[in-house]
Amino acid sequence: MKLYRVRTMLAALWGGLLLCVAFVATNSAFAVLERAQAGIFVARVFALDANISLAAGLLLMVIERRLTRDSGGPNFTANFLLPAGALFCTVAGYFALQPAMEAAKAGQGSVSFLTLHAISLGFYGVKGLLVLALAWRATALPPRS
Repeated sequence: MKLYRVRTMLAALWGGLLLCVAFVATNSAFAVLERAQAGIFVARVFALDANISLAAGLLLMVIERRLTRDSGGPNFTANFLLPAGALFCTVAGYFALQPAMEAAKAGQGSVSFLTLHAISLGFYGVKGLLVLALAWRATALPPRS
């Protein structure tokens, strides 16, 4: 029963973090700082978010595997695939695209910074939807044993 609560709380906190970064931190930085300073600040926020997302996603996947193993359920459930998809979005959207975005800012590479930024934003949005769906699903009552 405790693992169900931990899963619900972790998914909700992760979803809240993603919403806070997207709607509060980034917008506020560009509203009060010079563009270059805001970019540095937001880059740091997204780096922290990516590392927290890796830890939260892996932990939620481990919790879900334990819950399904203990209940005798299927190996791959939606509650397992949602954080796995969010992890994919984190790796692709931050760890794979960030070096390419830095190169594009320096005038290197064949893809523009704006295009890479849009792709990264898309991955972040999908990650947010996956995590919020997981938080919603995690609120369901656990099966009685």
